[in-house]
Amino acid sequence: MQEIQDLWQKVLAKMQNYVSAITFDLWISKLEVLELKNNNLVLFTSSVSAKNQILKNNAERLAECIHDVFGEYVSFEILDKDEKDKYVAQMSVDKPDAIIINQTDKKQFNEKYTFDNFVVGKSNQFCYAAAHAVAESPGNKFNPLFIYSGVGLGKTHLMHAIGNYLTEHNPELKIKYVTCENFMNEYIESLGVINSGKDKAIFEFREKYRNIDVLMIDDIQFIANRNSTKEEFFHTFNDLYQNNKQIIITSDRSPQEIDVEDRLKSRFSCGLIQDMQIPDFETRMAILKKKAQIEKFYLDDEVINFIAEKPFTNIREMEGMLSKVFFYATLMGKRTASIEDAQQAFKEDLIEKEQRLTPEKIINEVCAYFEISQAEITGKKKNKEIVEPRMIAIYLIDDMLDIPLVTIGKLFGGRDHTTVMHARDKIAEMIKKDNKTRLIVNDLKQKVSL
Repeated sequence: MQEIQDLWQKVLAKMQNYVSAITFDLWISKLEVLELKNNNLVLFTSSVSAKNQILKNNAERLAECIHDVFGEYVSFEILDKDEKDKYVAQMSVDKPDAIIINQTDKKQFNEKYTFDNFVVGKSNQFCYAAAHAVAESPGNKFNPLFIYSGVGLGKTHLMHAIGNYLTEHNPELKIKYVTCENFMNEYIESLGVINSGKDKAIFEFREKYRNIDVLMIDDIQFIANRNSTKEEFFHTFNDLYQNNKQIIITSDRSPQEIDVEDRLKSRFSCGLIQDMQIPDFETRMAILKKKAQIEKFYLDDEVINFIAEKPFTNIREMEGMLSKVFFYATLMGKRTASIEDAQQAFKEDLIEKEQRLTPEKIINEVCAYFEISQAEITGKKKNKEIVEPRMIAIYLIDDMLDIPLVTIGKLFGGRDHTTVMHARDKIAEMIKKDNKTRLIVNDLKQKVSL
């Protein structure tokens, strides 16, 4: 319950930025948390008038702040005093079995994500080999297996491929696949149970995650800053590891870059850590051909080359363009997509992109990402906290927009084109050598493209 209260305090802090001091003191600050159940945050306040006032004037903003802190799938309701009394009375007779959502589906894994459908190249060959070895001998090799990369490069595909392989070859194994967000939500819900049901809820949660043979947890980076959940995961990890149960973890960053205690970083690092890179041209071509084969798309080889040459930051984006090209050809009544169809599909996309993406948007996104002001990024300060974001912004504008270097220099306080060129080339070199910089640039490309 303490973690829920901590999160609620963050919601209140956010609300203070959006409502007047009087509104906050009179209405918002009086809200209290009763419980979090089935992704619904139950709040209560002192009177019917207070409830109606909040729902009438602040409901939309309150929902936004709750989504920011608790997650986009968490809804809320507000009870007045009488409603709260009835709700608490009902809670005392509810079955404890209803406390925790069962996240286990009959079919946990996407059947399309197999080892056979995974295209192996220089960017991912070691990840593939490690994943296959773990699938063949869970608990005996590379435990834990920690795979990290930017968005859309194949981590989840490999995770599901392991799950599908184990399901087929070792059906007796108890396998649990869960996203980090769902793990956190389940644990928070077990903490939020009141009265005598709480101990049973926590016990059932622990039984669910510790009485298994393989734990697969996706996007572990979201566990940062969730102290109670980190503690619970630490003990879950230890319990499974000491009993030779296989643990497989994915993340968008390396263990050392996740904001967790050293003891948890140490646990992540005691097995095998592998990173996946953006695929090279040859691998992109192979991926597109495999995707076309699976989906029964018919395309000229020239179209495959044309799409593979584009500067995609992740595989999903590339596959999405492949589908768009084929869809465009289908609308034209063709059975095979030609290079002309691909060019037309890209033309429409580029026109939309040019209308949507501007240097100002890129600069604003970089400022928000690094929590600096526009005046600082375009000004004369030369400390590292400002210089690196400035160079990244310059790199992104040059990479994503067709703008002369001289014009870019004017955007950054009148810098000359040689300074702009140096910043661009510096970041391009860092992307090749430094995984952290590569992840930051990829994250920002995703943000500015939305």
